[in-house]
Amino acid sequence: MKLLFIGDVVGSLGREMVATYLPKLKKKYRPTCTIINGENAAAGKGITEKIYKGFLDAGAQAVTLGNHTWDNREIFEFIEEAPHMVRPANYPEGTPGSGYTFIKINTLEVAVINLMGRTFLPPNDCPFRKAEEIIEKVRKRTPIIFVDFHAEATSEKQAMGWFLDGQVSAVVGTHTHVQTSDERILPNGTAYLTDVGMTGPYDGILGMERNAVLKKFLTNLPVRFEVASGRSQINGTLITIDDTTGLAKAIERIVINDEKPLFE
Repeated sequence: MKLLFIGDVVGSLGREMVATYLPKLKKKYRPTCTIINGENAAAGKGITEKIYKGFLDAGAQAVTLGNHTWDNREIFEFIEEAPHMVRPANYPEGTPGSGYTFIKINTLEVAVINLMGRTFLPPNDCPFRKAEEIIEKVRKRTPIIFVDFHAEATSEKQAMGWFLDGQVSAVVGTHTHVQTSDERILPNGTAYLTDVGMTGPYDGILGMERNAVLKKFLTNLPVRFEVASGRSQINGTLITIDDTTGLAKAIERIVINDEKPLFE
């Protein structure tokens, strides 16, 4: 099977790129299932029910989140009725929503797990122990397990990749919005990529308007960040997985922007 994962969608430009390019990516790569990280999809912070359903209508089977999960308060009104939306599983006990879900495709099932790192991010339960706990449960249903690890530190992401090598199909990092070029299949068969990158503004700084970010660095004064305008990009990854073992056979990065069109 082939799994397509689209990196952090930022604002309306990101949503437009999904609407424009997801059908083209599906035609080119013919993925078995598609997952989108949508935690920045609503004006750069959080997600709404309309956007969530729009991603599903566009062809995604699951939407993962991250540290901006709760930034748009509308989420509290629909998260419990959104079975294909996955927030970080290592939020404290009693947090609304679910940290994993299953995608059923014909005779196959894909488990999608969302975890959040603790280095340079708000404290939560241990993502490593939570991963162990969830994987023990989901492996009873399927060997095909995808992990979106939303974390800041490269070292923490690499640690999670090695920790889960051979236990899951893929560990793909999100959050830092800059795609890394370290895709590989780890020795025991887990596909790994430190960060899949973002989908949205191409000429901003991590998707935000440049001048505000520069002012912050130059003055250290409080500033209001707004999603940048202008050119757009889409970043993702395509992972080929053995249906029987759940281990990865190949991983490929996807980059589309003005310098790198889809069909070059």
